[in-house]
Amino acid sequence: QLQLVESGGGSVRAGGSLRLSCKAYGYTYSPYCMGWFRQAPGKEREGVAAMYTGGGTAYYVDSVKGRFTIPLNNAKNTLYLQMNSLKPEDTAMYYCAAVRWANYRACPPPPETYSYWGQGTQVTVSS
Repeated sequence: QLQLVESGGGSVRAGGSLRLSCKAYGYTYSPYCMGWFRQAPGKEREGVAAMYTGGGTAYYVDSVKGRFTIPLNNAKNTLYLQMNSLKPEDTAMYYCAAVRWANYRACPPPPETYSYWGQGTQVTVSS
C-alpha cells in the first residue's frame, strides 16, 4: 500500500516560485505513473504534470509548459513539482497521485485510474 504525503505549498506573489514535494511511503520497486493534479474552487480537477518512474518523457499540460518541471528523487522516494513564473491562475489545491503502471507510453492515464492520492497542499498566487 502506497501512501503519498505532499508538502511545500504556500502563498507567493506572481512571478515567484514554489517547490512541492510528494513523499511516497510503502514504495516498491515497481514502475508507477505518478502525477500532479490541481483543483481550484468551482473548477474541475486538472492534470498538471506526470512522469513514469521507469523513465521516459514527462507530460505537462500546455498551461504550465516551460514553467513547471516534475523531477523524481528515487533515493528519497520523493516526486517534486518545481513551479516557476507562477501566475494567479495557478492558484489551486495541488494533489500528488500514483498508479502502478507497466506502459510508459500510456502515462498519464485518466485521473480515475490513479490508485493512490495525497491529501493535497494549497498554492495561492497573488497578483
